Amino acid sequence: MNVFIGLDLSLKDTAVCVLTEKGDILKEAKVASEPADLVAFVHELGCQIGSIGLEAGPLSQWLHKALTDAGFETVLMETRQVNSALKGMPIKTDRRDAEGIARLLHLGWYRPVHCKSVSAQEHRAILTARKAIQKTLKAIEQSVRGVLRGFGLKMGKVSEAAFEARVRELVNGNAMLEIAVAPQLRLRNIQRTELAGLDKEVKRLANADPVCQLLMTMPGVGPITSLTFKSAVDDPQQFRRSRDIGLWVGLTPGRHQSGELDISGRITKAGDAGLRAALYMAAQSMLKGKHNWLKSWALRLATRRGKKFAKVALSRRIGVVLHRMMSDGTEFCFAREEAMAMRAA
Repeated sequence: MNVFIGLDLSLKDTAVCVLTEKGDILKEAKVASEPADLVAFVHELGCQIGSIGLEAGPLSQWLHKALTDAGFETVLMETRQVNSALKGMPIKTDRRDAEGIARLLHLGWYRPVHCKSVSAQEHRAILTARKAIQKTLKAIEQSVRGVLRGFGLKMGKVSEAAFEARVRELVNGNAMLEIAVAPQLRLRNIQRTELAGLDKEVKRLANADPVCQLLMTMPGVGPITSLTFKSAVDDPQQFRRSRDIGLWVGLTPGRHQSGELDISGRITKAGDAGLRAALYMAAQSMLKGKHNWLKSWALRLATRRGKKFAKVALSRRIGVVLHRMMSDGTEFCFAREEAMAMRAA
């Protein structure tokens, strides 16, 4: 008898629901959120395992790998779709969530999510740490500006290198303000040192990776964008078409259609926010860089729809072209004719 197993993960325990082929509940349990315990529980069932489903999340990649390595067909399920399906339950508990996931798996009403490789997860960990330090650094600088503003001391526009000197110039002679900003400036220096170290590591990883080197042949794409794109996509074959990248990363307009109503709105902003931001930064950089067919296309679009619209559209198209480059192993073509000839070949 084939059974379908739904897992609702939490940090300590995992709620498990086992369904038969007919959709009847065979067993419900709580198991420690450890690979060995989950594998042992599945083996103890003594049934033919159809598939195991779990919602994509912080623990899911780790447990997915362990269950797959143990020989079970394991599916990562798209989070937003699972959440939408489970909203219909009047009472929300871990047990009911596990049952809902098992039923989605049994019915086949789910969207599978690619489980990233270990190297992709490691690269994303470094990029996430870098982003966290960036945010902390920005928060410290805003805090210092806010403290000074309360006393009528205005920082104005100042470079990162000159920030500390400008602050000390403004608080000079005021002992209380010097005491208030001194620890923040020390923290800022530590954060800048750590951020520089992570930037150096990101550049090293990108320069040592052949895929990142290939992606960096596109103008506007540097080590951070290339490593972000490679670690986010991981396996380009998971996308049937390159243009699906735009939808996946949330750079396509949302649409609401019902009867006579048909509204196209702003971009959905679904998916990886870090990748979306990296592609937008690449678009901004490309528009300031050397001439190429993508830049020309964006400038023509800007004359009709405006610069902001053109930047978002260029971000989406950069993602599409990067995916094609990653799939085919080809460098960026600066001329449109060369790019079309390469595509036809």
